[in-house]
Amino acid sequence: MVLEEGARSCLLRFRFRLEEDIKPTYLMDHMISDGVITVDEEERVKTQNTRKDQAGALIELLLKKDNRAYISFYNALVKEAYEDLASLLHSGLPNVSNPQQESSDGSAAYVQAILSEGGVPPRPIVFVSRPELVNQVREKLYQLQKDTGWITVFGMAGSGKSVLAAEAVRHHGLIKDCFPGGIHWLSIGQVDKPDLLVKVQSLCFRLEQSLESEPLHRPPNSLDEAKERLRFLMLRRYPRSLLILDDVWDSTVLKVFDVHCRVLLTTRNRSLTDAVSGAKHEVEVESGLVENKALEILALYTGMKLEALPEEARSIATECKGSPLVVSLIGALLREKPNRWRYYLCQLQQKQFKRIRKSSSYDYDALDQAMAASIEVLPDEHRDLYKDLTVIEKDVKVPAKVLSVLWDLEPEEVEDILEEFVNKSLLFVDSDNKPCLYYLHDLQIDFLMEQNRTQLESLHTKVVRQYQQHYKDGPPTSGDEECLYWIQFLTYHMAKANLTQELYTLMFSLNWVTIKAKIMGPAHLINDYVEYGSILDKENSEVRSQFQEFLSLNGHQLEQRPFPDVVQLALSQPHNSEVYRQARLQAQNRAKAGKLYFDLVNKSGEESLSHLVIHPHQGSVHSACFSQDGTKIASCGASKTLKVFKSTSGEKLMDLAAHDDEVLCCAFSPDGRLLATCSSDRKVKVWNADRAMLCRVFAEEHEEQVNHCQFTNTSARLLLATCSNDSVLNVKLWNLNKPSSQNTMFGHFKPVNHCCFSPNDRYLSTSSNDGTLKLFEVSSANEWKTIHVSDTFTENKEDVLIKCSTWTADGKRVICAARNVVLVFDVETSDMLFEIRTSRLSTVQYCHACPTSNLLAIAFSNYAVELWDLEANKKMADCSGHLSWVQRVQFSLDGSLLLSCSDDQTVRIWETKKVHTSSAVCLKRDSDVLFNNEEIIVSAADNCNRLQVRDGRTGAVLFQSEEKPSRIRCTCMCRQPSAVVLGQEDGTVQVLEVPSGKLLATLLGHTKTVLHCQFSPNGQTLITSSEDTTIRVWRWQSGECKVLQGHTEQVRCFSLLPNSPNDSRLLSWSFDGTVKVWDTESGEKLQDIEAHHQTILSCHVSPDGCLFATTSVDKTAKLWQCESWQCAYTLIGHQECVRSCRFSWDSQHLATGDDNGEIRLWSVKNGSLLKICSRDSKDGMDSLHGGWVTDLHFSPDNSLLVSTGGYIKWWDVKTGKALQTFYPTGSALKKIHVSSDFSTFVTIDNIGILYILQRVV
Repeated sequence: MVLEEGARSCLLRFRFRLEEDIKPTYLMDHMISDGVITVDEEERVKTQNTRKDQAGALIELLLKKDNRAYISFYNALVKEAYEDLASLLHSGLPNVSNPQQESSDGSAAYVQAILSEGGVPPRPIVFVSRPELVNQVREKLYQLQKDTGWITVFGMAGSGKSVLAAEAVRHHGLIKDCFPGGIHWLSIGQVDKPDLLVKVQSLCFRLEQSLESEPLHRPPNSLDEAKERLRFLMLRRYPRSLLILDDVWDSTVLKVFDVHCRVLLTTRNRSLTDAVSGAKHEVEVESGLVENKALEILALYTGMKLEALPEEARSIATECKGSPLVVSLIGALLREKPNRWRYYLCQLQQKQFKRIRKSSSYDYDALDQAMAASIEVLPDEHRDLYKDLTVIEKDVKVPAKVLSVLWDLEPEEVEDILEEFVNKSLLFVDSDNKPCLYYLHDLQIDFLMEQNRTQLESLHTKVVRQYQQHYKDGPPTSGDEECLYWIQFLTYHMAKANLTQELYTLMFSLNWVTIKAKIMGPAHLINDYVEYGSILDKENSEVRSQFQEFLSLNGHQLEQRPFPDVVQLALSQPHNSEVYRQARLQAQNRAKAGKLYFDLVNKSGEESLSHLVIHPHQGSVHSACFSQDGTKIASCGASKTLKVFKSTSGEKLMDLAAHDDEVLCCAFSPDGRLLATCSSDRKVKVWNADRAMLCRVFAEEHEEQVNHCQFTNTSARLLLATCSNDSVLNVKLWNLNKPSSQNTMFGHFKPVNHCCFSPNDRYLSTSSNDGTLKLFEVSSANEWKTIHVSDTFTENKEDVLIKCSTWTADGKRVICAARNVVLVFDVETSDMLFEIRTSRLSTVQYCHACPTSNLLAIAFSNYAVELWDLEANKKMADCSGHLSWVQRVQFSLDGSLLLSCSDDQTVRIWETKKVHTSSAVCLKRDSDVLFNNEEIIVSAADNCNRLQVRDGRTGAVLFQSEEKPSRIRCTCMCRQPSAVVLGQEDGTVQVLEVPSGKLLATLLGHTKTVLHCQFSPNGQTLITSSEDTTIRVWRWQSGECKVLQGHTEQVRCFSLLPNSPNDSRLLSWSFDGTVKVWDTESGEKLQDIEAHHQTILSCHVSPDGCLFATTSVDKTAKLWQCESWQCAYTLIGHQECVRSCRFSWDSQHLATGDDNGEIRLWSVKNGSLLKICSRDSKDGMDSLHGGWVTDLHFSPDNSLLVSTGGYIKWWDVKTGKALQTFYPTGSALKKIHVSSDFSTFVTIDNIGILYILQRVV
């Protein structure tokens, strides 16, 4: 980029003056630090003989440079007190322009479009340029042209940081050269995690909306997932863009945006970026406006020339103490009363306000006087209206329609009043938003809170009462800005107004849960139950916990689009739950109008599997651990405290203010007498756990936050290991008898998140952000092995962060967590043995291997805890109950208990056996069901390879076989005689009496897996098909058998032809692509049909026996005539394998389902396509049905269709619209059994849970 003509002209015009006066050596120091000239260039200038020659050489050099060099030279003149020379060059500054002139510039429209699209706020009504600061910020922004990094604009409250940041990016050349991907503004403020998640969700949505070709994703449902989404968008879609984070208070916020992008942030705390990685630059906004800028604002407000301002103006500028906000307040007053200069100066000089509370170190006196004076000149009725704004939360923008409700005035009248407040600088407006949004500066809210602190309750009460008056018929659901405000903040106003009864009524309402979850997502909703839990518990803690439990179990479903039916979700809650009671009532009422709902009949009676819940801290619980004997639990977290409890009762034993910052980890010594803690304050401390006394402090050696600490497993040679965010010296071993660390382990050059001793204490495993897991020898502190975990990932290897590691009890395997997977490695060979890839999209936060079994506990960022069997690589149980990110899990030493701690401020203790066995006896999906009036009998194999026959309603086991040596692959039942059949992988078929279990027959003949079995209607004949390509027809009581041979590949299924005389004809289909018709009496093959060139996946015979349908891997379905055995129609249109088909009961329609989740309805009469069922409702798995469509059934009147895939869906056959969806805990449903009246539905999911659903009437 060459020097702009205006800048070049200024340098040439004033060259003589510059050469006469400047000292180049002083100026070049600043320019080198700005990176616009090199040391070599400085040396060349210095080689000139005289100072004047050096000045000439410097100007010659500048003429060859770009705009950045000119800006740097100008700033250097200002810093070295050459104000007179700087003023000569001011008009040539390439990136400072008169706001009136800029609009005429051809590039202004482009700049405005970019900034508006990115949400950058417009210039304030009265705007004064601060060129030196603007140029400093732009100078730093140019340093982000090639590399990512952080620019911190910091200064006191009210110093104009936000306006400065917005002005700095209002420049065509800067955007074009550095940020062609756009400028994206996000107001942060003081936020908790749910609020932050909503802000990041909205940013991601805004970024995705701008991508025309990009399909819309569901919103990320955790901060970890949001960070990954943002990382993808910023790296892949907006690689050269700038993210501006306005008003950041907390360093933890920045960690979410630490995704290798370009960030500018405004803050009061300059040290925030210490917590993140990347290049860092700073611009300090020292004390607001200098005097001449304050005078300029006053001149603009009053319409006077600078030189014409009265003498009081300078004194007023001094009293305003540099605050643009205070100067604007006074300026607005003087615009209306231009003869009151002396009066307002006296007002500022008064000290009548004495603050009881101060929210920052800001000097409030000037602001208080200016605010009081501004409010004083308002009409009486407007003064009261302004007081109402006290209830607005900081960093919240409010639409005029909300205030129209609050003030009970017409919207046009409200807009006029708000315009008056804006003109007096008592309020700010975001006019880029349509409709306009209004907001107060933090300092103005502080003032109002202080002035009205005795009336806060009544002011919030007014908000609630006005809302109730306006929305008598129910909450707004439009989704506009007004609706969003009420849905987000109504509970806040009720809590602040102490309207506890209204808060109970609202939050214990399933209707409110539905509306808020649909409009805002579940994060805000869950946070409400945590934040107002203490208030709700006074009314009914049981009901509060029931609503929390419901949300924690279904939060991931409430993120789905299309939005699920909350009443249907709630019908799966325990019968004694208030959530279920309300859902049942609503379902019954809606069922009268024809709406479909299904009650889960066989739900567990247990409300929660957690054995004990402790609320130890205000704020997130970062770590919790058992003592070796399992009798105590220690916990620590954001509250900076360390607490110890009894693990049996939760009784508190110890409570210590442990550190000056968040406590990140705590650990018991092997004998339980000592407790170690480590913190963001960079200190490691050791405490006497019995006497609650501090024993040791290690404060010197770690220079960054200490993430984890752990003692050796035995006291034989007691050592403490710690790891930190230090770049090199980040893993240390401490001998508690020594004042400094015993050893430092070298190898990681990025933060180390976790360290863990092997069971025999010989090795220490360390998990780092560098993508490696290292094993160190404890005795020598030497590195033994490095496992490059990042190499196991195919995408973004450089961003693989290893969260933690754990060792199996035998020390032969080490396990680590990264992203959303857990990886298991062989310690000796460093080979990856297998990975545990859960179905969850969220990040694995922690994992811990049980010391006494093959179980592994995994903690997730989406509130879940799972137990996995390491031998089978299979999930054994879910531990549900947490309402926020689960940070840690740990088994007790004997493995009997498991604890988990979370950002929801709780520690939960689980009985391992109870949790494990609750899901341990799980059923296989191949099942059979008998419906007999109200009775539902289910037969299926369990995971211990025993055949079970259960009463579906009560769950009672009517019969259970002994464990079979060969895997059970199919089952069927017979009413008369009362018998059950099982087919096994070794080809054996057994018939057992129910309920005695007596072996009635063992049928040998198949040589491979038995895939399907079925009794004839009279129960005397049993038919089986097998992987060995044969079908066998057994007179099972005598053992007589006919073998139907002819297929060349496995026969997965068959069907008896309904109209066949004496039930003797059978139709079979196979992976060999053929359909065959047999006479079961003679064993004769009657027909052999080459149906498809590829595997046949399903077949169904029409109820009238005239037709049958086949579906295939070849993506087609075919209709066949049973008389001629000819193909009537080939049904083309599916884009994936067609996996299932079913005729309607009147034989007029055929439904087909494919592997993309699509269901098509066809006319049997002419083979035409009638409907594609809800093609537009793709889910988070990019499927229409959560997976393959595996089974289909019509209702007896042919008006409804039920289908299974990842979940169960019911459809309107006429319209093709989905009427209801049931989401199982697992997925991949294989088949569904339907009662003859279409009222009861039975299925089993892939994790072995049995579901019996009954239609609500």
